[in-house]
Amino acid sequence: MTRMFVDAWDPSYGSSFEGGGGEDGPASPSSAQVDTDVEVPAAEWAPIDVAPGVQRPDVVFLVDGVRRNDAGLWTQEEDGTSYAGLAASFAAGVVRCDLARGSAEMVGAEVRRGLFTASPSAQDVQTQLVRYEVRRLEGPGEASKLPSAVQPKLTELELEISAVARGGTADLLVVDGPLRNRRHLVNTIGYVKTQQKQYLPATLTQVVTALRPGQRTPVFHLGTVWGGWSWYLRLPGGSGAPWSGIVRVECSPDLTPEQAIDLAEISSATLPRFASSAYKDPRAPQNLVPIAGLERRLRGMLGDARVLHRQLTVATARNRS
Repeated sequence: MTRMFVDAWDPSYGSSFEGGGGEDGPASPSSAQVDTDVEVPAAEWAPIDVAPGVQRPDVVFLVDGVRRNDAGLWTQEEDGTSYAGLAASFAAGVVRCDLARGSAEMVGAEVRRGLFTASPSAQDVQTQLVRYEVRRLEGPGEASKLPSAVQPKLTELELEISAVARGGTADLLVVDGPLRNRRHLVNTIGYVKTQQKQYLPATLTQVVTALRPGQRTPVFHLGTVWGGWSWYLRLPGGSGAPWSGIVRVECSPDLTPEQAIDLAEISSATLPRFASSAYKDPRAPQNLVPIAGLERRLRGMLGDARVLHRQLTVATARNRS
């Protein structure tokens, strides 16, 4: 019978055994092939204002997820080997913003928990409060790589929640973060609020840093694995630093250039009204107000981390006896 032990370390510090994007801008250049002649030739790049005739959506859905490491674990297999494990909680939710009425409400949310490990014999852990379902991983399952295994499951949950909440409507959906495997969603944009990579040459980067609030760059194309159409937008409320308030927005590569440009126009007419204020949010203005509120609700739904850690310790000790 496999025995399981909870690591005494606070999971936010990692395991006791180990086997950029601020106001200064992207820290490292990207190796991606970039086509900057999509909307206008690169030589004609300049900040673009919102066109007067842009049709703003009446309803916008925003989806986001949160995750938390509740406890690190170790197994003791019958053959004497040991595997690392991670008990994690994650949640996703959707906010529906009715721009005509000026109202917002959470229209869907769900919490899930998992025990991520490569142990071939580990079983679900049932505490007095919740169950951590085994999410078995391939390979050696090093402790340092377990947190990254949670993200795909969180993305799956975000897809499920947004599909149910949105129904069959074509209202704009804003995904907090890159689109990645959500590129098939209709009328959807990815919202990247921290800039880690520098995709544009220096001459065009100057156009980005010259943007005024509400302005965007022309659309360009990223030739990466998860590439697609993309553009930069500056939100109001920044500090005035070159990259303050700059976000990168993207949409599916399956769209035509004309459809991507239409979404770029809609984004620059819509997203600035959701920008947060510095006195309310340390990640202002990029952390959109509906997303910030959704994150707070979701983190509260995860439960008390200290209580769950104790419950996991008790449950695994009981199973060893």
